[in-house]
Amino acid sequence: MPNRAVIKTDKAPAAIGSYSQAVKVDNTVYLSGQIPLDPQTMEIVSGDFAAQARQVFRNLSAVCEAANGSLQHIVKLNLYLTDLSNFATVNEVMAEFFEEPYPARAAVGVKELPKGSLFEAEGVMVI
Repeated sequence: MPNRAVIKTDKAPAAIGSYSQAVKVDNTVYLSGQIPLDPQTMEIVSGDFAAQARQVFRNLSAVCEAANGSLQHIVKLNLYLTDLSNFATVNEVMAEFFEEPYPARAAVGVKELPKGSLFEAEGVMVI
């Protein structure tokens, strides 16, 4: 495929499966799901849901930067929560990382996520 590039950075967790951190095609970057892994230890960060959400957004930010973009370039964001009672908290944490205009977004309740994480986010960025 022409104009396709794999995005990789050591400032975000390495892939724990058969996927890339992100793939860029022309000016669109498809960001793989990030869970709250510390990129240095590859362990889930300790703390509550808010701490995990902050790590997820830090990880997404690192991948965006590796693709010469930022969280502000995300146009579509998908959020996965193992407990939808954390919906208000994810909105509060997201406001720490994003400015208006916010990306289009979905929030989905799921039974479980890799490594027992409480939250995962993935998206599409245009640069």
